[in-house]
Amino acid sequence: MTEQTRLVVVTGMSGAGKSTALHALEDLGYFCVDNTPPPVVSATVEALEAARVRRIALGVDVRVQGFVDVIGDVPLAVARADRDVSVLFLDAADGSLLRRFSATRRPHPLSQVVEPTLARAANAVLDGIAVEREKLAQLRARATHVVDTTGLSVHDLRRRVLEQFGASGGSGPRLRARLVSFGFKYGIPVDADLVFDVRFLKNPYFDESLREHTGLETPVRDYVLGDPEAHELEHRLLDLLAYCLPRFEREGKSYLTVGIGCTGGRHRSVVLADRIAGALRQQVTLPIDVVHRDVDRATLDRPSDVVGDVQRFEEGGREAPKK
Repeated sequence: MTEQTRLVVVTGMSGAGKSTALHALEDLGYFCVDNTPPPVVSATVEALEAARVRRIALGVDVRVQGFVDVIGDVPLAVARADRDVSVLFLDAADGSLLRRFSATRRPHPLSQVVEPTLARAANAVLDGIAVEREKLAQLRARATHVVDTTGLSVHDLRRRVLEQFGASGGSGPRLRARLVSFGFKYGIPVDADLVFDVRFLKNPYFDESLREHTGLETPVRDYVLGDPEAHELEHRLLDLLAYCLPRFEREGKSYLTVGIGCTGGRHRSVVLADRIAGALRQQVTLPIDVVHRDVDRATLDRPSDVVGDVQRFEEGGREAPKK
């Protein structure tokens, strides 16, 4: 059975926030095409469907210039039984639109004044707004969602779009969280949003029977979790992430990378990342991935005398050696 196409036509008054809405939809996995001329809308959608694109957003507004008189027919042109078509119309009070144009110093698309004085510019924008409302009246009447952005910030509008068309609206990809275990001596993951340092936990590396093993193996896992502080840290990090992840999703974040680091990235961080990921999957209905970045790196890449100095340093014996 072919998946139904979900199509959103984003339209509305110039300056009301269409670019923000399209960016939010793009983050939700929609293929976005802005400033689409009405005569090619149907062909554009069919071409994307032929390429197996099933989430499409079209930006349509008065910038189509000579085609503006047929702009109201766009929803009818793409309507079909196997498509879920929504029309998102963004509006705002005239005064708010005027202030936004003044702030950006851009002319209204329907303004007829060329290089006007400041006083005439205000009149030109207001005249353009009045004409635009008339041209878009038919499209507004066919809207399935109307959002007044007069009192909204760009962040507020983004949240509205995500609520309506994102996961909470019954569609769209969920936030995907990734827990990455790593070794600080190899550097912090460059894409990490949150980083937790677990080097204060007891280190299995200094037990010769465990040194060659990793946190994926039972002896190392039992050693790490045998430390009461490891259990406490696990529960504290779990509570924090279970609280934060749904709120990151609410803000429209698509990916979240959580770094958990120890010295070499083979023992403590591996155990904690696995344990927390498993528990998170039970508490939040989000995709949770685990990556052990450094678990396969060589166990020993320093001379034995340096290792001994570092061991004494980690155990509080004396100052770490200078290289």
